[in-house]
Amino acid sequence: MTTMIGSEEIHQFGFIVDTISKSQAVIKNIERELMCPSCKELYTHPLILPCQHSICHKCVKELLFLTMEDSTDVSSEVSSPGSPRVRIQSPSVERLDRILRSATQHRSYFMRSRGSKRNSLTPKITTLSCPGCLHDVDLGERGINGLFRNFTLETIVERYRQAARAATAIMCDLCKPPVQESTKSCLDCSASYCNECFKIHHPWGTVKAQHEYVGPTTNFRPKVLMCPEHESEKVNMYCEICRRPVCHLCKLAGSHANHRVTTMSNAYKTLKEKLTKGIGYLISKESQVQTQISELQILITRTKSNGERALEEATYNFEKLFNILEERKTFVLKSIQDCQSTRLERLQNQMEEYQGLLENNGLVGYAQEVLKETDHSCFVQTAKQLYTRIQKASESLKTFHPAADSSFEDYFVDVSKEENLLSDLSFNKALEMPEINEKESKIYNSAKICWSRPNDSGLADSYVLEYRKLDKSEDPMWNEVETTSTNKVLSDLDLNSSYCFRVQGLKGSVCSPRSKEIVLRTPPAPVFSFFFDDKCGYNKEHLRLNDRRDTVESIAGLPLLLGAERVQVGCYMCLDYIIADVGITKGKYFWAFSVEPYSYMVKVGVASDIKLQEWLHNPRDISSPRYDQDSGHDSGSEDVAFDASQPFTLATIGMKKFVIPKASNVSTAYNERTIPLPSRIGVCLDYDKGKVGFYDADTMECLYERDVDCIGTMYPAFALMGGGVIRLDEVIPAKQLDYSQEM
Repeated sequence: MTTMIGSEEIHQFGFIVDTISKSQAVIKNIERELMCPSCKELYTHPLILPCQHSICHKCVKELLFLTMEDSTDVSSEVSSPGSPRVRIQSPSVERLDRILRSATQHRSYFMRSRGSKRNSLTPKITTLSCPGCLHDVDLGERGINGLFRNFTLETIVERYRQAARAATAIMCDLCKPPVQESTKSCLDCSASYCNECFKIHHPWGTVKAQHEYVGPTTNFRPKVLMCPEHESEKVNMYCEICRRPVCHLCKLAGSHANHRVTTMSNAYKTLKEKLTKGIGYLISKESQVQTQISELQILITRTKSNGERALEEATYNFEKLFNILEERKTFVLKSIQDCQSTRLERLQNQMEEYQGLLENNGLVGYAQEVLKETDHSCFVQTAKQLYTRIQKASESLKTFHPAADSSFEDYFVDVSKEENLLSDLSFNKALEMPEINEKESKIYNSAKICWSRPNDSGLADSYVLEYRKLDKSEDPMWNEVETTSTNKVLSDLDLNSSYCFRVQGLKGSVCSPRSKEIVLRTPPAPVFSFFFDDKCGYNKEHLRLNDRRDTVESIAGLPLLLGAERVQVGCYMCLDYIIADVGITKGKYFWAFSVEPYSYMVKVGVASDIKLQEWLHNPRDISSPRYDQDSGHDSGSEDVAFDASQPFTLATIGMKKFVIPKASNVSTAYNERTIPLPSRIGVCLDYDKGKVGFYDADTMECLYERDVDCIGTMYPAFALMGGGVIRLDEVIPAKQLDYSQEM
């Protein structure tokens, strides 16, 4: 984009950098934007390539020379394949200029020669690979001479260098000793001056007084950007097709004759506006980027710690397996060895016993000799003992059983199952994703977020609940709280704000996927906690309170049944009112409750103690149908007039519907008078502004709002007729607040 700026606009282009510096915007790592992609140093006389990347003048020459050298080397190798390649040292700028001029002249000569064709081995010195985008770019027939010099980038580099050497002063070029520090530099004279010398050499009223001067500098760049194709013409137009500055000759008869061009001032204004907006956007998003960088730093730290913990746990688990295997190995080997020793001992004893049977041969011979004895008494005396021995040896031969089994099949260790388990040992057994229970999760005075455990074999040891405030102006980081249970109460949330929640399971270093995000909105005002009052105007015959006084039920009692004989036409039943046990005298508060869907008619809202006393001390004629708020008179004017005469400002609920009144002073986004009954209803009273709003307490969406005359103490008020139940929302955590200091 900087290539479009003309001679006068170049000086003005610096206003962007000046604006950034004046607004104290922090530009970090600008040095890398001022580095040449080829030499990796600050730009020196940068040129703009056709691909819009900048590169030092000397670097372009070096790249072209290396390209030509490679082509020459290829030609040499083709002509003499056996000759080795000899690399030439980096050439000087003067040598590059001489070689390139010579190559350009030769190339022009061959192009002008009739019938001549460029040989495939002729070096193409006008094509090079851009070190910025790594694409091959063609410089055209003019080569380097057709490239624009990037004066803007050169100016920025000079500013950066001056800032880097701010301690080194630029001295006046025309001072007599002692030389003073310069305060101005003249671009026309290419000299630096102190205040006195500038006045002397640029006197007021002369031509030199019109010279262009800047702050002290050593870089005196040319004032005019000249056309590379028409060296005597100034650049004053911009080709929108080729996206480059051109002169009027290029437009009239040059290569841009049929192209769409615009004035340099229009191109300057357009690109300056785009660049300014781009810079402004980056500056405005700096805090967001810083927040994201901080989040990335936290993730990097957490990744390192979790990785180290995973390594430790994996090492520990494998060592535990090794220890178990070693213990089992020792036990199994010892069991086999003990069994082997026992069996060998038994078999050895049996073998020795049977070896003794071999002596039976002598026993048989001895018995045969005894049989030769003819003396009866001597024979009996010897034969009795001998027969016992022979009988014992005979029984051993008849009942031979080895004393031990030689097989060790019972001691075979089957590791096939364990082998499969170890082979399948991997990271596939990850924790399943927990799921936030939107029905049980709610926001009241605090936020209670509940989630369910996944049905997996490995339950998480703990959970991390993440939440953040949804704000269009910024992208805040996620806040984290860790818990071992499946719910968490948060009490540091801002009022009237939307929050996003998600949860993740942890088991050691293993993390489950994060749950689906849910969005909940906080109440529009602080929560007002109260109980039902069982004294002021409480009808014990028609209403029933529970022990905690947070639930009231409307019942049809015996007095209503006995009075049924008077009911002939219409409905003459009265609303039974009940109010809170504490009131509001200032500020803005919110409370919520639920109404059972089967309730016939319930009215909810606020009541003034002054109007309430008037109502209690001046009872209406209950025999008149006009007394009843729901007597059938449903015109808008009557609603407004009747509502003004009542001590209450109420909304009607019944038959699973929420009824929006027809009064003209009601602001609502709904066109229908009835909407489905929300599971929780909220009321917000702004005492100071005199407004009461009715909300869907689950989504904190305002159903409608109306004005209310706040006089004295305002009480949350309720009324029931027929069967119905109202339950107050329980404070999180459940406790009765002390309002003595708030009222």
